[in-house]
Amino acid sequence: MSSVKYWQAVNSALHEELERDDSVHLFGEDVGMPGGPFAATRGLRERFGEWRVRDTPISESTFTGMAVGAAMAGLRPIAEVMYFDFITLAMDQLVNQAAKMSYMSDGAFAVPLTIRTLCGGHRGSGPQHSQSLEGWLAAVPGLKVVWGGTPADAKGLLKAAVRDDDPVIVIESLSLWTRRGEVPDDPDHLVPIGAGLIRRPGDDVTLVCWGDTVPTAMEAAETLAAQGVGAEVLDLRTLSPVDEALILRSLAKTGRLVVVQDAQGPCSVGSEVLRLAATDGFASLRAPAAQVRPPFAPVPFAPDLERAYYPGPGDVVSAALGTIEGKGA
Repeated sequence: MSSVKYWQAVNSALHEELERDDSVHLFGEDVGMPGGPFAATRGLRERFGEWRVRDTPISESTFTGMAVGAAMAGLRPIAEVMYFDFITLAMDQLVNQAAKMSYMSDGAFAVPLTIRTLCGGHRGSGPQHSQSLEGWLAAVPGLKVVWGGTPADAKGLLKAAVRDDDPVIVIESLSLWTRRGEVPDDPDHLVPIGAGLIRRPGDDVTLVCWGDTVPTAMEAAETLAAQGVGAEVLDLRTLSPVDEALILRSLAKTGRLVVVQDAQGPCSVGSEVLRLAATDGFASLRAPAAQVRPPFAPVPFAPDLERAYYPGPGDVVSAALGTIEGKGA
């Protein structure tokens, strides 16, 4: 095990997968000579050459389309979309092409494509560089969506995505970019796509989180523990397909559920977790479930407003105590 920063774990995953498989290619804006806008691709062009680590024009639609075609032709491309918000410029290539190609070709074409994109929330990045759009992509059949909340998961999920034969959207957190964590040194360290994880066991309430909200939920669980409340923290890690069995097992144990998310509430991954609880998990519920989320508004630019916009540990604690009192939210 090594203690590394989140971005270093991403860089290590890219290095190892490029080293392991010559069919892995990386392209995107500034990923080559500059080493990436946030240093995630630092040193890769020098090691693997500009043919395999290639800078592209500022056109997400163009290089994502190129990646889809390269995947269909037998390569395993990794395309970096600099900010999650910019995925909107490549939605036709992802939703209408990559996600449906295997189905429409009756399996004649696989699309082993990895899209890396970075969520800029909690960084004062403003309304066009901070959005959590995972719900958009998770709603598309044929796309897998993952989001690691620790350095180990950021690395293991990225490596698993590169080796997967389907298109996978890998979301990374700029708010966690310099956070350290223990990461296995094994070059075959993979985090299975579709498997959530209990980060902290508890018997009184289940806190469901992912990505940026993992530290928030963990801090809230510490505060609740000091008040005699055992919060079970469940990190989804994969947002499509969601580990429904793990959620239902946790809910059967605690009887209470709080979803913690940075995305707005309507049509979100968290809304689907609540639907699951209200249907398959209904018999386990001892109180109304709660959803802790930002208001239905663009992400503010001003630091003070942004801090007020995103849910904090105190909001999670209040919601958890509310479910224990039977109030829900």
